[in-house]
Amino acid sequence: MIRPATLADVSVILELIRALAVYEKLEGSVPVRAEDLASHLFGPRPYAECFLAEDAGAVVGFAIYYYLYSTFPGRPGIYLEDLFVRSEYRGRGLGKSLLAALAAMALEKNCCRMEWSVLDWNAPAIAFYESLGAAPHGGWTTYRLSGDALAALAR
Repeated sequence: MIRPATLADVSVILELIRALAVYEKLEGSVPVRAEDLASHLFGPRPYAECFLAEDAGAVVGFAIYYYLYSTFPGRPGIYLEDLFVRSEYRGRGLGKSLLAALAAMALEKNCCRMEWSVLDWNAPAIAFYESLGAAPHGGWTTYRLSGDALAALAR
């Protein structure tokens, strides 16, 4: 079953984020706290939203997303920040169900697209996305400004 996350789900969302970090070999890169998630997902101005996948009442996967705006078509889109299903629950259609729920919502809200990034070494995820009809968006390079560089620019 796929459902929207609620404030009561913050601890399990954090648990899933940490499990994703382990999968992506980034376990030392998760300073986020439950209070941060509660504020950022359910506070007065949410920055992102989350769908959860459940199996027999247990939360086993999530999709965290936010809206973007595409100026050329003049319509919103959805950026999928993270999609994760616990390894022992993969192959049961939960990842596809999470993406299908996002796609249905995107169409309902007149979004022009959904997009996301995938690590280039993550062959299972790439194969999964391509099996759904997703294709890499070539010709664009992602840039990131963070940490000291972000602070320096802000000064």
